[in-house]
Amino acid sequence: MLVYILIAIVMFGILIAVHEFGHFIAAKSLGVKVNEFAIGMGPALLSKQKGETLYSLRAFPIGGFCAMEGEEEASDDPRSFHNKPAWKKFIILVAGAFMNFLTGFLIILVLFSQRGGFVAPVITGYMEGAEQLAQAGLQTGDLLYRIDGHRIYFNEDALTFLSRAGDRVDLELVRDGEHVILEDFSFPANIPTQDNGQTVYKRGIYIGEVVESTPGLVLKNAWYQSIDYARMVWLSLGDLFTGAVGLKDMSGAIGIVNIIGQAGEQGAEAAVEQNMLPILGAMLNILSFVAFIAINLAVMNLLPIPALDGGQILFLVVGGIYHLFTRRRIPQKYLGYVNMAGFFCLIALMIVVAVNDVIKLF
Repeated sequence: MLVYILIAIVMFGILIAVHEFGHFIAAKSLGVKVNEFAIGMGPALLSKQKGETLYSLRAFPIGGFCAMEGEEEASDDPRSFHNKPAWKKFIILVAGAFMNFLTGFLIILVLFSQRGGFVAPVITGYMEGAEQLAQAGLQTGDLLYRIDGHRIYFNEDALTFLSRAGDRVDLELVRDGEHVILEDFSFPANIPTQDNGQTVYKRGIYIGEVVESTPGLVLKNAWYQSIDYARMVWLSLGDLFTGAVGLKDMSGAIGIVNIIGQAGEQGAEAAVEQNMLPILGAMLNILSFVAFIAINLAVMNLLPIPALDGGQILFLVVGGIYHLFTRRRIPQKYLGYVNMAGFFCLIALMIVVAVNDVIKLF
């Protein structure tokens, strides 16, 4: 377990480095002066000055930063972030999230390229007692395309959105190449309890048709999986705001590292059963989870919250609207105050989540 936790910490650090590198390379390319490029937070362990930029590795692998001239306070330097046009600022701000998303996509692409086939969400049959669904409009061979407006890419999507749906569902199917719409379709969920006490949702159909892998299908499904991961983040945020889940269900850096460690253990055990090298199975499982975390970071960083990239983009938009109507700029110090307040709130949330992670560990 310890070795997988160490691997998880390294992977987490790499994701942070990739994110900050996105900001760094965009800033450099667009003529913005970068004072420091750091991986990690806290006291510096290693540092090296190269040209105008200080490169440093810091003690705690829980973050990082790309400190640009004029980002936090006004600067007269023509190469400062504050003095660049809005479109350049926007590119620099989204570059970190873009790099995280790209990293997740590339990991998924590599993992999917090893597959011999994919399971498409195609109806393959009916459970006993549910044959009436055929007369109602569902046919074997139908591809589930949308459920209550949500695009279905994989079997897991169909199971997820059917479990969240009511007894009447809006369905869009693909049948013989044509799209078929079934609005307000009666699709009641039978919820039996298994012997082990686990509750499962059953809609009376079997789904899952194996499709042989091709380079085009690998590329398409890697993109779909990336979009799917991003959508899962939004669904989770929606559940958080509606109260379907609470703070106790959230995981921070400690929880994520622990989950990655568990994924490594499970992958190693599965590899042994399949006569594979344990470390290979562990790495495949870990990489799959790291891809999800990379895309999760991309989405979360674009939320319009001060201290996150999305908050800076929000300031950029608000500042642009303010300038349009008043011909004046919002003083940088006020934006700094809001950003600092958001930063402290974010740190407070991280502490709460970290404490919760520790409690769950023990």
